[in-house]
Amino acid sequence: MAHESRPLAPRPLTEPHPSRLAPDHPRRPEILAAHAAALADGRPGYLDPDTGLFVLTAGFLADRGTCCGRGCRHCPYVDGV
Repeated sequence: MAHESRPLAPRPLTEPHPSRLAPDHPRRPEILAAHAAALADGRPGYLDPDTGLFVLTAGFLADRGTCCGRGCRHCPYVDGV
């Protein structure tokens, strides 16, 4: 199934949409640090310190050019409130 290309949301790739990672999430600082390190290293993702699952970075998702619609934590296309 093909997905439409759309512009990136108007926020830094380091900042996930609040609906994907709540501002009051207890492990938000650790999660954002792991994401930032993966972005800086050019890695496609990181191991989530909360769940241990592999999470794709906003940089990797932006390079794909489309949103897959699966609710990725760092989706760079999610906009609005």
